[in-house]
Amino acid sequence: MVAVVATAAATAVGVAIADSSITLTTLSSGLRVVSEHVPGALSVSAGVWVGVGARDEPHQICGVSHFLEHLLFKGTARRSARDIATVIDRVGGDMNAFTAKEYTTYVCRVPAAQLALAIDVLGDVVTSPALRETDVESERQVILEELAMDEDMPDDMAYRRFAEALFPDHPLGRETAGEAATVRSITPGDVRQFFGRHYRSDAMVLAVAGPMAHDEVVALAETHLSAIPNTAPSLERSAPEDSVRQRAGDERDCEQVHLLVGCRGLVRKDPDREALDIVMHALGGGPSSRLFQKIREERGLSYSTYASSSAYSDAGLVATYAATNEETAPEVLDLLVGELDLLVREGISTDELETAQGYLTGAFAMGFEGTATRADRLGSSLLNYGEIRPVSEQIERWARVTLDDTRRVIERVLSRPRVHCAVGPVPLHDLLG
Repeated sequence: MVAVVATAAATAVGVAIADSSITLTTLSSGLRVVSEHVPGALSVSAGVWVGVGARDEPHQICGVSHFLEHLLFKGTARRSARDIATVIDRVGGDMNAFTAKEYTTYVCRVPAAQLALAIDVLGDVVTSPALRETDVESERQVILEELAMDEDMPDDMAYRRFAEALFPDHPLGRETAGEAATVRSITPGDVRQFFGRHYRSDAMVLAVAGPMAHDEVVALAETHLSAIPNTAPSLERSAPEDSVRQRAGDERDCEQVHLLVGCRGLVRKDPDREALDIVMHALGGGPSSRLFQKIREERGLSYSTYASSSAYSDAGLVATYAATNEETAPEVLDLLVGELDLLVREGISTDELETAQGYLTGAFAMGFEGTATRADRLGSSLLNYGEIRPVSEQIERWARVTLDDTRRVIERVLSRPRVHCAVGPVPLHDLLG
């Protein structure tokens, strides 16, 4: 069932892909090309995943990977920024990019007949960006405005302060876009050096989903992405130390108090990840969850409340969130803490287990109706896990979770030291103690 192909310019690679609609080829340059055949799809989605992100930057130039992500759309040797925008607009497509803690992604979705155009443009921006000094200066201002915009969003600021406290003095606790001071200090040479060092073919994945044939994708990759040098350097990542700062936040003039309570979570490949998914959904994953029912439905104390988790190669986090007014903030904070404590004492019920399993498996399956979600799964899975797990296997993993599994992961995770964070119009020492 493993669909791995070798061509004259490619070598086979032993990666687990137990799905006949998905095919992987590794080019001689080291670039991995993976595609999923989606019969009848009217669109095709293509993306380049690069295995470097915000945690891989020297602190003095933190934000450089996000800066580079912006600059790749500012023009190449062949196209101006306007040319890039116009050629995709003209066919009704869309193009975007985002920087994460451990990778950067460039994606393009176009009508199925325009696959060659999508890979041409993607190849152009990731192989030969102009990185002109004038573009660096103009985009610097755009990024500073983006950071200023985030400053005006107290919920974003709450998550920033929460991460800083959860991963103190570690790159995972830094803002992905950097800090205003470092963004101002980044030079064109810094950007070019970061690009030359990390944008290497053996650290990249080209993932495509749509009605095309895999051979067509490989041929286009060989044409448009062959100029990428290989031999990416090993990333020097160190896991964060165990300590956390238990209180964090900002007093600021805004309408609500934004509250976060959470702790360290699980690493990306932890075998208890599915059990944690179940627990987090029961706690705050949907309208039937505990936080939604107790904070919003029963008491009317918050419009937005939920639980979430994130996982990295060597760390993770779980968080509960709610926004409320100044007068009710102490009560809502107590409810967040109380629900976490109740989970540690009593676990979840059989009904909550079955509801979470039904939601996770159903939402996961429905997400694959679009080619963009399929391409994202291919690229992120291959880059971050080294495999592409079949949809049926992932669904089965959630279905196999038992109450004993959830009790084990609750004990492992939710009993860890917690961070309490608040951003809003209230003195932190009054609210957090």
